[in-house]
Parts: sequence; structure tokens; C-alpha cells
Amino acid sequence: MFVFACARCDTALTVPLSQVSLPAHARQTYGNGAQLPVLMKSGTFAVDPDPWGGPWRMWDEIDPGEAEVRGIYGPVYALSDSAPGAFVIAPGDVRGTRMIPEMRGGACCGLDGADGPNMACETCDLPVATRIDDCSLWQAVRLSPDAVHRVLVEGVPPAPLSWAELTEKGESTPPFEPISTWGGRLGTSHYWSWSPQWEAAAGHALAHLLAASAGRPVTVPKGLTADVFQRALDALLPAGSPKRRAVLAGPGQPTPDTGVDIILVPVHPQTGQTWTPAGAAASAYPVPLPLPLGVWLWLVSAQPYLPVPATGGLPHDVLRDDPLPPRPNYLFRADWGTFQHTLVRLRAVRSPWLRTILENLPQDGTADLF
Repeated sequence: MFVFACARCDTALTVPLSQVSLPAHARQTYGNGAQLPVLMKSGTFAVDPDPWGGPWRMWDEIDPGEAEVRGIYGPVYALSDSAPGAFVIAPGDVRGTRMIPEMRGGACCGLDGADGPNMACETCDLPVATRIDDCSLWQAVRLSPDAVHRVLVEGVPPAPLSWAELTEKGESTPPFEPISTWGGRLGTSHYWSWSPQWEAAAGHALAHLLAASAGRPVTVPKGLTADVFQRALDALLPAGSPKRRAVLAGPGQPTPDTGVDIILVPVHPQTGQTWTPAGAAASAYPVPLPLPLGVWLWLVSAQPYLPVPATGGLPHDVLRDDPLPPRPNYLFRADWGTFQHTLVRLRAVRSPWLRTILENLPQDGTADLF
């Protein structure tokens, strides 16, 4: 466990925190006026390896060699020139700070961090963090890596959970959920939508699926997995045969057969490591389905909606007749921002066929697939 302290005066700025992997939806901008919840679980922090926020440099101002040194192999609209390595935490885990009112940025319903750090150490006034809680953004605090340092407070951290322990917990993430919005007649309102976390995880995985395809058509398992990926794969990849076959794989699942080319596997939520198969499947291209782990768990378990009593119990094999949660009235779309952020950081994007796909997509994410 660590506490983050001010680099100038050593004032403690957080509660004790344990490190986890950065969620795939950390940079997601979702919808219009949506009220998204807190990004990080309380008591955890993650390190963002990439710069975030201004100042910005346009793509044509950056030498391709410099971009590759930064791990970027395809064109983007602009690149952040801020310091990488911010520590991302939940707003409720902050201590010993005050807001800087004049640094509110171009916020609509909250703070967007566009002006830079908007939180200062209460003791010495050093700007130490940026709080983000504007509409359509996940709520988080980003501690500036050059303004804070970590202090070990509880000896050796506990070992990460094993894959068996993680799957036994079974914390799956439903594919659709109610999204709260601002501006209703009575204040807030909501609508049913595909889960923002699913859209971000799909955007990340779709970039890897394209890289794994080697320019050939790809098929994924029927059902919800096909709802999430197949339409985009069919639109972005050429038709024809032979097709590359992708299946779901991971802890507790049957070993894929030798005819599998690509496996969709989970990412460990604490370490960020991709699950690695053994045996015949070891030669297949692993495509990570990143945080939340619950997306992968839902896909492999094909969980139906099973109503349960609110209180008390019902006779054996009797279910309540509550209506199912409303299903969104539009086809699934992967998150464009997450897809682009992931794809330009894969070396495969330097291949002419994949570079063409990226450059032919509208850069504002208005393609029907996103």
C-alpha cells in the first residue's frame, strides 16, 4: 500500500492505495451530457503511461521518428506534450488538497482539466493534481508525477489474485445499463444504452483483432460476441476466404482446438497481464479483452437475466415475472477514441493495408461502426 505525498512539503495527499491496471475506458468520452461514474475503485490507483492533456502538438509538427520513440506508429490529430506517468485515483481518496477555482477549464457541467492542474496542496499551495468530473467524462483525479511521490506505508503489498480466484468472484459486467444525463425537466434523467465499459473494451480489442487478421476476414463466435465484433470486422476487412477464426479462451475454459487462429483472452485487473494459453492454443494470436474483466466473464458465461426476489424467497424453480431490462434500440458500436488510441500504438499499423483502414475512417469517430 502507498500514500501519495506532496513533492515540496511531504504532506500526505491520499489515503493508502494499492496499484491496479489502468482501465481501458480511462480516456473515453461518452455520449452528450452523460453523467459517468468514478473511474477507479476506492483504495486503488493506476499509472497512465501516456501523456494526458495540454500542451498539444499537431501531427504535422512531429517527426515520425519522435512519434515512434513515444510508441506511436500511426497518424493522430494531435499529441499531448504533458508529462507521462500520472497516478489516477478516485476523487474520494484525496486528502489535504484544495481546489484552484480559476483553473476550471472549458467545463460544461463540471471540471474537464483543460487548463491543467486544478488542485493544490493545502499546506504549501503546490499544484499537485487535476480533477475531472465533467459530463461525458469518467470521474477521476490525476496526480501529477512531478508534483507527488509515493510513500510505502504497509510493508510488502499482497500478492495479486490468481486467475482462478478472479473468475470465482465472478464480477461480470452487464452489456447494457441505464445512463444518467443532465437536463431533464426534473433535473436528471436516464436512458438505456450499451455499457460504456463494453464499448471501450471492444474498441481496444477491435484494434488488436485487425492486427491479428493480417488483412484476412475474421469470424468470431455467434451470439453476443458477434453482436460486438462481427459487423465491424466485416466492414473493415475484405470478404472472401480462407477466414481466420477467433474464439474466446481463458481460465476455466476448454482448450481451443488446433484450427483456431486468434483467441480473445482476459486481462488481469491488478497486473495488467494478458492471460496466456498452453498447449495447441499457444500458437494462436492473443487479443486482450481489457478491463473490466467482467466483459470477458459475461461473454464466456452467456449469462441470461435471472430475476430474483427482492426479499424473502420463492419456491424452487419459480422466477419473478419482472420485465427484462430494456435493450438498446441501436446496434453495438465500439468506442472510437479507444480504438484509435490502441491502433496507432500497435506496430502492425505500419502495414499499408492497416494504415489505409485507419486513414479512410472519419477521424471524428462518425463512422457507423463507432
